[in-house]
Amino acid sequence: MSEIYRGETITVRCEIHGGDTEWDYEWETNSIIKPPNQNEYRIRSASSSNSGNYRCKGRMKSSQHKTTEWSDSVTLTVSDNKPRPVLTVSPSWLSPGASVTLNCEVEHPSAGWSFYWYKAVPDLSEKSSSYELLPDGSGTAQDSYIIHGQTHTAGYVCRAGRGDPEYHTDHSQPKFVWSADVHSAASLTVSPDRVQHFTSDSVSLTCEGNFTEWRVRKSSEDGRLSVCRRMTGSTCNIDYILMSHTAVYWCESGSGEFSSAVNITVQNDGNGPILVSPVHPVTEGASVSLSCSLRTQKILSNVFFYHNDKLIQNDTRGELKISAVSKSDEGFYKCQYSGRESAQSWMSVKVTVSGADSSSSPVWLMVGLVCGVSLIIILLLLLYRCRQSKCKSLFFSCCIREFIYYIHFNYSHIYMYSDLMTLNISGTIYT
Repeated sequence: MSEIYRGETITVRCEIHGGDTEWDYEWETNSIIKPPNQNEYRIRSASSSNSGNYRCKGRMKSSQHKTTEWSDSVTLTVSDNKPRPVLTVSPSWLSPGASVTLNCEVEHPSAGWSFYWYKAVPDLSEKSSSYELLPDGSGTAQDSYIIHGQTHTAGYVCRAGRGDPEYHTDHSQPKFVWSADVHSAASLTVSPDRVQHFTSDSVSLTCEGNFTEWRVRKSSEDGRLSVCRRMTGSTCNIDYILMSHTAVYWCESGSGEFSSAVNITVQNDGNGPILVSPVHPVTEGASVSLSCSLRTQKILSNVFFYHNDKLIQNDTRGELKISAVSKSDEGFYKCQYSGRESAQSWMSVKVTVSGADSSSSPVWLMVGLVCGVSLIIILLLLLYRCRQSKCKSLFFSCCIREFIYYIHFNYSHIYMYSDLMTLNISGTIYT
């Protein structure tokens, strides 16, 4: 039988084929607590004292000498430890248009669990997080949950429940999905502005945005979460960086906002080089320079540069310059100097969205067509009115007067239509 946890409600039932009313029941168990002589034994709050082997038999009421055989034994193992499910998040880093899948794993997944899904909301006063139930995230039969449209860094939690009344596990440890895209509400800057650092370097991480309270949080390579201990205002100061500082970092505000996340990598070879590369994504079309640096020598020459483990530059230059970055430049980069390699770092490329400009072009084309057709109609009407005019001798001056009148009257309508079209353009872009 599956493991039972302290506090759960358990029912052990003895069933005899052919009816229950004519039988008395007898239980045998090696547990500390003995069940009553009834066909059902209900344990309302299980504890380790209820652990043991249980079996039963029936004794006929009309003849106490007639009994059934002993039933097979049922083993109850009650654990004093409350279970904690393990949450996994995929992917760890967000990409445009991708959905996020949460999986909640309990130690005994086939034992009738239902699942609850939460969003972690930073609570700086408690130095922890509060949990908000996700839409349709209450008591799902599936152990997975899919989130669509997530664009910013976010934390998630799950727990499980079973039985009647329902018994709940502890909440899982929070897991995060990170976004590298910088947004206006909250952002994190790193000084010096690079991914890789030498041991014993001083590094500062500063939270920026329209909030007064901040904390810097990190997730180490082994998944452990911690909070920066040395916060000065909105800045986390690391005076002496160590290998243990290799992690993903992000900001959390007192209003529950998350910043973009950054990777920090600490060089484990004291004599080896580091790759100097940007912390944040590079915008498509912008220029970027990557270089190689030693602790004792910042500018190097004759450096090999690699993109996704493929050698892309091998000459006397000490920099890798990309004049106009494209999506194909995204990937892992590393450098090599005098036979020693740096760690590799991911360079992300942010694709620019020009949909707003392109979407307005057809509308302005339509406005131009309407104006052109209107002018042609005006000219035709003008010629017709001039031919019907009574001032034949002053044909030219009459036509001029009619022309001015029609231009004034009709263009006021054209401009009005153009303004309406402009309003439609704004609505198209922002809704």
